[in-house]
Amino acid sequence: MSEFYFAMDKLSALLKSNERLFHTQDLALLWGIENRNTLRTTIKRYIKKGILIKIIKGLYSTIPIKEIDKFELGTALIHRYCYVSCETVLFLEGVINQVVYPITFVSSISKKIEFNGITYIYRQAKKELLFNPNGVIQKRGYFMATKERAISDMTYFKPKYYFDTLEK
Repeated sequence: MSEFYFAMDKLSALLKSNERLFHTQDLALLWGIENRNTLRTTIKRYIKKGILIKIIKGLYSTIPIKEIDKFELGTALIHRYCYVSCETVLFLEGVINQVVYPITFVSSISKKIEFNGITYIYRQAKKELLFNPNGVIQKRGYFMATKERAISDMTYFKPKYYFDTLEK
């Protein structure tokens, strides 16, 4: 009987959370589970019941992959602070005209991840730039640079980069 209530508490905590993406450690904290074997078993059970969906090893979702915002997913895949910037924001803001297919982030490491048909590019910035909050807006599940911050970031990474329309 108490095992049933324990499971319902975990499910309730998961569903009450405003998050949709969880790393293994997030679930351990949310559920108060310290034992790694218990945590793995619990996660496997929730996947089997369809409550959790495995995205990649150590990353789970409560909604189908196709419903996850691509920027939120890009943030979760790298599992560290980053924000959408550079070509992605510049295209969205109309500063550059050419479509840029990789989604670009500024992060503490340089990395390229291809997942589910999308390429994510993470550009490494110095801590002073990365953690400067000016021009970075918090969205649901990720951070995004303003147009001005994206222009600044782009000139940091590529000083001779050509901008199509700076008037906007």
